[in-house]
Amino acid sequence: MNKRHYGQAVFAGTAAMLLAAASSVAEPLQRIGSPEGVVDIVAWPGYIERGQTDKNFDWVTGFESKTGCKVRIKTAGTSDEMVALMNEGGFDLVTASGDASLRLIAGKRVQEVNTDLIPSWNTVDKRLQNAPWHTVDGKHYGVPYQWGSNVLMYNTKIFKQAPSSWKIVFEAQNLPDGKPNKGRVQAFDGPIYIADAALYLMHHKPALGIKDPYELNEDQYKAALSLLREQRRIVNRYWHDPFIQIDDFTNEGVVASSAWPFQVNLLRSKDQPVASVVPVEGATGWADTTMMHVDAPHPNCAYLWMEHSINPKLQGDLAAWFGSVPVVLSACKGNKLLGDQGCDVNGLGNFERIHFWKTPRSKCTSQDQCVPYYRWVTDYIAVLGGR
Repeated sequence: MNKRHYGQAVFAGTAAMLLAAASSVAEPLQRIGSPEGVVDIVAWPGYIERGQTDKNFDWVTGFESKTGCKVRIKTAGTSDEMVALMNEGGFDLVTASGDASLRLIAGKRVQEVNTDLIPSWNTVDKRLQNAPWHTVDGKHYGVPYQWGSNVLMYNTKIFKQAPSSWKIVFEAQNLPDGKPNKGRVQAFDGPIYIADAALYLMHHKPALGIKDPYELNEDQYKAALSLLREQRRIVNRYWHDPFIQIDDFTNEGVVASSAWPFQVNLLRSKDQPVASVVPVEGATGWADTTMMHVDAPHPNCAYLWMEHSINPKLQGDLAAWFGSVPVVLSACKGNKLLGDQGCDVNGLGNFERIHFWKTPRSKCTSQDQCVPYYRWVTDYIAVLGGR
């Protein structure tokens, strides 16, 4: 999708959110009937594996054999792509992050979930069961899936010690090898990345008074955009495809960037010299929810998948593969792929340090008025275009 149509699709999704009520038009399913034979899921890359990349990571084949529901995946690289796809329809489920989930609820693109049809619901981490990004007026609009942080990934040959700050990707400077960072750092290709700039400013320019990186007044917002325009001068690529970023770190001389733990894990599995850190400023992050389309064509298979998605084996295997944290904490022990220290390594203890993605709204809680998301979309596209 090119930038122009991408922006139009996101703007349309945001407009729908602002105009619609926060309740779905569909009543939740009351009983699970005969499986329809297929379930269509919009998911982040690497989130639903069937052993094609690594035979050890497969949580699809067994589900298909047990239920008769063939799993079909459409990957999306940003939350805005997910919103656009769900607006188009034809899908059953989406693994939505917090900057998409409330838009999908308010835009009536997803339906309330009957948790009585999810037998393992009570095994979900209590911190996430009623999380505000999928719970509205006491109604649940999805099943938590995984969570994690947007880490600072770096080349260990260049950085003998872990960098302590996001400064190395935001401000022009020489890196420890004596060479400039220009052309060797990356940033995320999504409007929500404005929050990363705001988080950096929270720490380094406290006089701006930023309390929440997703709730910015005009002055705070202008400061974040100014920082991003300066960053534009040094950025090699704005990434959203993790596999392209992996290639850039392997072959194109990129040495530092925001990233998901997924890229870190894959690069390290290939013996590449990379590591990651959550710097002193903290990090943004994602807490993802499997949500069901209001017009899901295969609701019975969808419910069977939502239950399957929170079994401890899948949760542990996925956390090992993606570098994320399970929403079922029992998955943190006894999983051969994850290991008993895997959840700690993946950031289980960072929950309070993460500013989870959420949709910026004009009506905010930390101050009187904030810049709404539709402006984040248009202004970030302008930043990427050098304007």
